[in-house]
Amino acid sequence: MPKISGVFTLGDALITFNPSETGPLRYIPSFTRKVGGAELNFAIGCARLGLPIKWASRLGDDEFGRVIYNFARGEGVDMSEVEFVENYPTSLNFKEIREDGSGKTFYYRHQSPILTMEPEDIKEEMFEEIGLVHLTGVFLAIDPKNLAITKRVLEIAKKKDIRVSFDPNIRLKLWSLDQAKAAYLEIMPAVDILLTGLDEIEQILGDASQQTLEQFAENMSIGQLVIKDGGNGSRLYQEKTWYSKEAFKITPIDTVGAGDGFDAGFIYSVLNGFSPEVALAFANAVGALVTTVSGDNEGLPYVKEVLALLNNEKVIER
Repeated sequence: MPKISGVFTLGDALITFNPSETGPLRYIPSFTRKVGGAELNFAIGCARLGLPIKWASRLGDDEFGRVIYNFARGEGVDMSEVEFVENYPTSLNFKEIREDGSGKTFYYRHQSPILTMEPEDIKEEMFEEIGLVHLTGVFLAIDPKNLAITKRVLEIAKKKDIRVSFDPNIRLKLWSLDQAKAAYLEIMPAVDILLTGLDEIEQILGDASQQTLEQFAENMSIGQLVIKDGGNGSRLYQEKTWYSKEAFKITPIDTVGAGDGFDAGFIYSVLNGFSPEVALAFANAVGALVTTVSGDNEGLPYVKEVLALLNNEKVIER
């Protein structure tokens, strides 16, 4: 079997405090410490599926930073581009989970360690044996200069002919919709695979009709436009053709991290050369499994678990 190319991602990570009970946060008496962050969740998802994955980040030189570092390293994530920095506390968030599985996140990431990363920190040698770069809008939202860092990554990716995937992952608690749209539209022409929630692309474009989505993909030269729609499944627009797959019938416990898991599943499928239908089914299965476990990444599955849900090992045929 041919060697699978490595994946590169960068972004902030946080200590996540999960509530001991469901309901409004103000009534929750205790919390369990977990590890989270969109890009880190994606990295862990890739690692559990067996993809070589490198994560670039900055962590506070504190106990919480060590927790994140040791956890990610233990999952098999390449931590060679993760540094500890002093006087910048590791970011935190507190989750609220309602009885129906929906939730909110309350961030405490002022003076995040990721603020110490600069465009010149991104070196070409970081991308050796990398076949795909995955970026998200969360990193862009943390600080205005992260757009320059992202552009530096995209510049190297283009030079090395590395594919780029992007998840807008809109966080309106971190910046305004106008700021988000402006940044996204600057980098979108460099994106090969766009992985977006239906609600997110509607916010960005103002319309999520099929015609609008097709025109957007063509204008931006996006090779694969993937629409994540939760319980309604997912769709893919590729080479002027739409593909779709229904969602799996599961009872969600915690929906946080499902989108990151879907992204990892889809990228796994792309790098393994799966057909569009199989890629969507595989990604749907990963996202579904994430929601069956409380926590940002605890439910991220291994390949055998995904195949068990699919109930058909022929899914991995090219």
